[in-house]
Amino acid sequence: MKVGIVGSGFVGSTAAYALVMQGIGREIVMVDLDSARSAAEADDISHAVPFSNPLTLLPGEYADLVGSRVVIVAAGANQVPGETRLELLQRNADVFREVIPKIIEHAPGAILLIATNPVDIMTHMAGEFATACGMPLHRVIGAGTMLDTARFRTLLGQHYGIDSQHVHGYVVGEHGDSEVLTWSHVTIAGMSLEEFGKVRGVKLDDDSRSKIDQQVRGAAYRIIEGKGATYYGIGGAIAKIVDVILHDQRSILTICSRIEKMEGLPDVTISMPHLIGGDGVIAPIPLNLDQTEQRALQASAQIIRQATQSLDLSEN
Repeated sequence: MKVGIVGSGFVGSTAAYALVMQGIGREIVMVDLDSARSAAEADDISHAVPFSNPLTLLPGEYADLVGSRVVIVAAGANQVPGETRLELLQRNADVFREVIPKIIEHAPGAILLIATNPVDIMTHMAGEFATACGMPLHRVIGAGTMLDTARFRTLLGQHYGIDSQHVHGYVVGEHGDSEVLTWSHVTIAGMSLEEFGKVRGVKLDDDSRSKIDQQVRGAAYRIIEGKGATYYGIGGAIAKIVDVILHDQRSILTICSRIEKMEGLPDVTISMPHLIGGDGVIAPIPLNLDQTEQRALQASAQIIRQATQSLDLSEN
């Protein structure tokens, strides 16, 4: 099972490392405008293979993506301190104008997994280029709020003193400032947070909720301020998505994809729980949100919609 990675920076190379550590796939081809960087990353990660799983890593060109089941797109500029994801839009737009058609030319049967920020808008743009090349939209997906959801579950797990993998809840909307934490849907052991808190003797008051919300929403900014970029968490999220696709696991993940109609907002690319399988998106899963969450999701979708409309894709 072959996986391509376009963009060998922090996110692309960390995703490759996560794939190796978990034994996902069999061959990884790393492509980058800086061929010396992709060769160095492939060599370095290959040296971890004897201590992990038997994958082959190779640097390559776009032509070497032929036969890839999934191509991870991590090409683009990094977010800098103080910069929002939406401010990255113009800097990364031109990159995709060239990259997406090249990938599809050599790997028309691949699923495109977009990791470049702002991921909602870049996924929408990738979808425009992909459909122009004959690729169906259900095979263009973005990492969406996978990482935000993981942050939410991690903090709730810490609050209640349990393994975060047993916390079930989602962050939806934009992967960014307007994202929505779906408090009304969070369950642990089949119980609401209030019910589980009574069982464990742990309260979740308004101050605790506010603190968790701020930590989830501001996580990227704090990490970027401290170390310049985020890559471990998103690398793990990408590896999970690739695993689900390669093994047709039929998992529900908070990726972003094109939603044809969402409460009066047609044609918006946004993160929601989606059923994912071997051929990409099977179906979005609607959530019965409370009124506050629904209004927040509508506002988030509008932000993405307005940013998408600012792009002049007709020239492409």
